[in-house]
Order: sequence, then structure tokens, then C-alpha cells
Amino acid sequence: MEGSDSVFVLRSTTAHISCLYPEILALIFRYLDVRDKGRVAQVCVAWRDAAYHRSVWRGIESKLHLRRANPSLFPSLVRRGIRRVQVLSLRRSLRDVVQGIPNLESLNMCGCYNVTDVGLAHAFVQDLPNLTVLNLSLCKQITDSSLARISQYLKELEVLELGGCTNVTNTGLLLIAWGLKKLKSLNLRSCRHISDVGIGHLAGLNRDSADGNLELEYLGLQDCQKLTDDALRNVSLGLQNLKSINLSFCASVTDSGLKHVAKMSRLRELNLRSCDNISDIGLAYLAEGGSRVTSLDVSFCDKIGDQALIHISQGLFNLKSLSLSACQVSDDGIGRIARTLHELDTLNIGQCSRITDRGLQSIADHLTNLRCIDLYGCTKITTVGLERIMQLPYLSVLNLGLWLKR
Repeated sequence: MEGSDSVFVLRSTTAHISCLYPEILALIFRYLDVRDKGRVAQVCVAWRDAAYHRSVWRGIESKLHLRRANPSLFPSLVRRGIRRVQVLSLRRSLRDVVQGIPNLESLNMCGCYNVTDVGLAHAFVQDLPNLTVLNLSLCKQITDSSLARISQYLKELEVLELGGCTNVTNTGLLLIAWGLKKLKSLNLRSCRHISDVGIGHLAGLNRDSADGNLELEYLGLQDCQKLTDDALRNVSLGLQNLKSINLSFCASVTDSGLKHVAKMSRLRELNLRSCDNISDIGLAYLAEGGSRVTSLDVSFCDKIGDQALIHISQGLFNLKSLSLSACQVSDDGIGRIARTLHELDTLNIGQCSRITDRGLQSIADHLTNLRCIDLYGCTKITTVGLERIMQLPYLSVLNLGLWLKR
């Protein structure tokens, strides 16, 4: 009996999770969410050591409230290999973050209202070669002065978010064009002071002052009210690598500007949402100019109608996503694109009040690759049309506003 008990104890001990190698524990802990990663580190010393393995935290962004001094915070983050940080609230010096995590790759301060030029000047005092992503969205006190500092010391930056930084001007864009040559993504949403001249700086059209950001692949210009068609001319001349541009709510952009956009051979995503001066004619320029866009959003452009869909059906054959919400389109126009855009997988026609079951029938008959459709506010459709749509073989999202089929 004693021998039998000994065998039982031995087997139960060897089968316990505490006997797993640290590498195996680390492999398991990788699948936990961030909160649970922290909890398992408090179980015992062995689990803490395994939970602190760098592979467990690979790609994780640490979210911090920097309110009071904590001497162990940054050494702990460095030990775990954390290189991406989001600051949720800031009452300490930003310099503590930059110096505490020497290999910082991503710094997100979105919405930190008390970030100032002075604070950034104290933080960025030397080259930070590892920092490639910086988010200053809604840091409303930031001015061109900070962009001078960023352009001087963050030359490896690839992503810069400045959405809502309303004090940024064309001078700031000149500084970006001078110093951030590796930039691939720039968001200037609601930067109300920038104009066509600033976009010219980014495009490298003023080589005496700056070479420009010629590697840009994404440019966000949403709600930049001073931009006109000349800005699009500048973009088409200098930013040849651009793949995506957001021009939504740019009220001064007109049909003529799309002549320039059509020449951009690498452009794949075009957002013209709520551009009030875009009409059927503009989409004719886009289609006839050989544009290769795969995603087009002209939602809430009330001058877009069936004629625009005819132009689309005759030239924009690469489209996979098309948003027409609240446009003046009917079953006839929908029928035209349904018969030609066979690769379309996303179609948003919410609030298109002229669409009926006949339009849905055309969609169901021809757009067999459709995965997502928005029909919110289409008041003339019935359950007959919906039943046909729901028979589409790959459909995973159907939005009617009141309910959602996935």
C-alpha cells in the first residue's frame, strides 16, 4: 500500500502544470489577453519568469497612465521586450517614457490634451532611430515647433498621425517634407490651416526647400477645408507611390481634381465621402482616365446618380468595394454595375431611397462574390428582395440598421 501511494504521488506530481518547462509555459501564455498575462505573472516565481519571456509580449502595446513616479515600471517593460506604448493620461514628463524605453518603436499619445511643444522638446533631445510610429492625434496644443523637433530627431518615422492638430500649418508640412523622408503614412485630418502650398511641400515640388515625402503610401486629408483641385495636382505630380487618399469633407475639391487623381497609377483607395462638388462628371474623368482604384467611397455626394454608375461600369473594372450611401441612384444604375463589376465584395447603398427589389434582384443575380452589403434606410425594398440577397453564397454581413446578419 505504501509503495502504491508513492507511485501515485510521483505520477500526480510529474503531471502538474508546474513541471512544464518555462518555454512551454511561455508558449501557452502567449495566447492570453494582456490582463491575464499580468495575472499569471503573480502566481509564483516560475510563472512570473515564464510570463516575462519576450515572446509572450511580442507585438503588445502597453497602455499607461503616467501619473506618479514608479521606478519599476520602465525596467519591467524593457525586460518583457515592450516597444509599443500608448499613453492614456500624462502628468509626468514624456521624457521618462523616451529614456525609460530606449528601443521604443511606437508612441501613441492620441487625445493627451496636455501634451505641449515644451513637453515634446524635453522628450526629443537626441536621435531615436527605432521610433517608426508616432500618434499625436487630438493633441491640440501641438504646433509647427514640435514638427521641427520631430523632423530633426525622428528621421526613421514611417507613420505620423496629426489628426485634429489644428495649429499645424504649411510651415509644419515643409518641416515634415524636409526631415521625414521615410514617411509612409501621414494623417492630417481637420488640420484647417494647411493649403495646396503645404501639399506641394509634401510632394517635393519645392526642391530648393525640401525633397518631399516621396515614399508616402497613405495621405489623410479629411476635412481640410482649404484644399482645392491644385492640391490633387500636386499629389499626382509628386507622390507617385500613394496607394490611398482620404479627401472626405473637402468641399472645395471638384470634378476637375479627379482628372489628376486618375493619373495616379498606384492609387487603390479613394475616399470622396461628402465632397459636395463631386458629380457624375468627376467619375467619368476617373473611369476614362484609367484609374485602377479597388475601393471607392462617394457616399453623401448628392450629385452622384445613375450616370456615374454607367461611367463606373465602363471603366473602373478593378473595384472590390463601392460606397454609394445617400446617392441619387436607382435600380437602373445598380443593374449596370451589377453586370460588370464581378469582383465586387462590398456594396454600401444605405439611404438610397430609390432602390427597390428589382435592384436587389440584379445584385443577387450577378454579384455572386458579394460578402457585405448595407441596405440601411432603403425604404422601398421588401422581404422578397431581402430573401434573394440572403441567398448569395458568400454573404456574411447584411446591414439593415435594425438588425445585422453575419
